This record gives sequence, structure tokens and C-alpha cells, in this order.
Amino acid sequence: MAHHAPRPPSARSVLAGPTTAAPRPRWYRCTTALAALAAFAVVLTGGATAAHAEPTVAEIERQIDEDWNKLEPIIERHNATRQDLAAKRRQADALARQIAPLQEQVDQAMEKVNALAVRAYKGENVSAVNALLGSRSPDQMVGQLELLDRFAQHQQQDVRQVAELRDRLAAKKGPLDEMVAQLGRTEAQLAAKKKQINAEIDRLQKLRLRIYGSGGGGPLRPAPCPASYPGGGAGTAVKFACAQIGKPYVWGAEGPNSYDCSGLMLAAWAKAGISLPHNAAQQRRVTATVSRGELRPGDLVFYYSDLHHVGMYVGGGWVVHASRAGVPVKMKKVDDGPIHSYGRPA
Repeated sequence: MAHHAPRPPSARSVLAGPTTAAPRPRWYRCTTALAALAAFAVVLTGGATAAHAEPTVAEIERQIDEDWNKLEPIIERHNATRQDLAAKRRQADALARQIAPLQEQVDQAMEKVNALAVRAYKGENVSAVNALLGSRSPDQMVGQLELLDRFAQHQQQDVRQVAELRDRLAAKKGPLDEMVAQLGRTEAQLAAKKKQINAEIDRLQKLRLRIYGSGGGGPLRPAPCPASYPGGGAGTAVKFACAQIGKPYVWGAEGPNSYDCSGLMLAAWAKAGISLPHNAAQQRRVTATVSRGELRPGDLVFYYSDLHHVGMYVGGGWVVHASRAGVPVKMKKVDDGPIHSYGRPA
């Protein structure tokens, strides 16, 4: 009889096991449980690694754009506050110059009253009364009484004049003092906000360098700039804006070496003799509204519902703008962003 090698156990028999298996020792059961936990931990670790995978360039760029669109309105409000602060400083200086002559009058009047007080302290009035009492005749006494009365009236008039001048000075100086105090508080708030803005820009810049290195994010001048010359002031403004391509973005800057969005528009139109405020929303208010069909080089294109960004239309469907920190002045398609409206400086 031929001898056959024993058959290996089937998968079913391995899984099912013997019907009368001996109980497992406790140490075996613990080892099995630990192995199961270890396997579960590996699964969790792998899942966590997948969840914290490095973001893609597109995701980081999208996050930078979102963060910048939150930061730029703060920068534009800062620009408006800084501009308003400068105007109020000029008002305070003008008011101080108006008050200066009044302050001199009060000082002179106070010196006169002080002199009266010194004379009274030295007994000059007492001497006048003693002389009056020593008069030899009624006529002489009446004349001296009239003289003393005029002297008293003169003193009262001097004192009253000082009081009136002092009240006028206080009425004018009170608002000035309050204005100066408010300016001091605003300057302190601006300094704190500037620190926060710079810290946030540094964070976004580090994030940008992480994905781009020290290079840029594409060609800065992908089309002729400007596409056509409108002539006049608009031609001057648009040629200036195009010439700034490649210069860095610096918030609050209006040239000549760096710009933010509204600062670039201000500087460009200043070359044409048109004054614009350093704030995108305020630039919208002082420019004439034009339609998309009327758009020509030199016109301003305003973005976002809160008007926190502005660029200059240069023709051919392109704008020049200072977009955000870490990105130089460059061209982009006019529809690259939610357009609010269009404006034409007068």
C-alpha cells in the first residue's frame, strides 16, 4: 500500500479549530489582546498622518488669499484713520496758533492784576484812605472820594477783563486739549494696530516663501502695459502705474519705492495733477462712476463688497495693482476677483 503524505489542514479547519480545544493559558490571551491593540494603534497613526498631510500649493495659496482679504480691509481702515489723524493734527496746530495771542493777553492782564494785589498788600490803598480822612475841607474830601471811586472802578475793570479773557481762553483751549488727548490715544491705537498688521504680514510672507521660495508667482507683465494710451491725465497716470510693475508691496506706502493698492492709485493720479485719498473706499466716493462698457485705461477698478482693494485698468482686459505683501506690483485680468464698481478720477 502506498503511503501518502498527510494533507495540510484546510482553511475552514484552521479557522474553525478542533471541536474540543483545550482552554488557552491567560498569558496567551493577554498577548493576543496586546497585539490587537498594537494593530489598532498602527491604523490610528496612519490615519493621523494622512489627516495632517502637507497642504498643496493651491491650498496654501488659497489660504493666503483668504487671510489677506481679511487683513487688507484693516490696512485700508488704518490708512483712512492715519489720514484723518493728520488732518486733525493740522486743525489742532491751527487752533493753537489762534489761541496764542489770547494766551498772551491773559498773561499780560494777569500781570496787571498781580501788580494791583501787590500794591494793595503794600498798603497803598490804606494810604489813600488815610489821606482822605485827613482832608482839611469838605470840597477837598469830595474830590478825593471821587478819585478813590475811580481808582476802585479801574481795579474792578482790570479784574473783570482778566476774568473774561480767562473764560474765552478756557472755552477755546478746552476743545483743543480734548483733541490733542484724542489724537494721542488714536496714535497709540495705530501703533498697536501697525504692530499686529506687520506680524500678520510676516506670517503670510513666511507661508508664501515656504511654497514659492524667493521667486515670484508668475510673470508680472503678461501683456502690453498699457494696451493703449488714452492721452491727457489718464495717459500720464496709466503710464506711471505700468512703470511701477515689479516694485514691492508695502502696506501704507504711496511710493516712490513701494506701494499698497490705494497708495499706487494715489501716486499714479498725482502725476496727472489729481489728488486722491489714500483709501480704496474713499477713492470710490471721489471718482465718477463708469460702466464696464465705458472702461478705459486709467480708470479705477474696485473690488469686494467692502471696497478694500483697487487696481487701475490698463486696457485689453488687464489691471495693474499692488495685491499683497510678498507679491510685487503686477498685472492681472480685470475679472480676477469680485468687482464692486468702476471709477474715473476727474
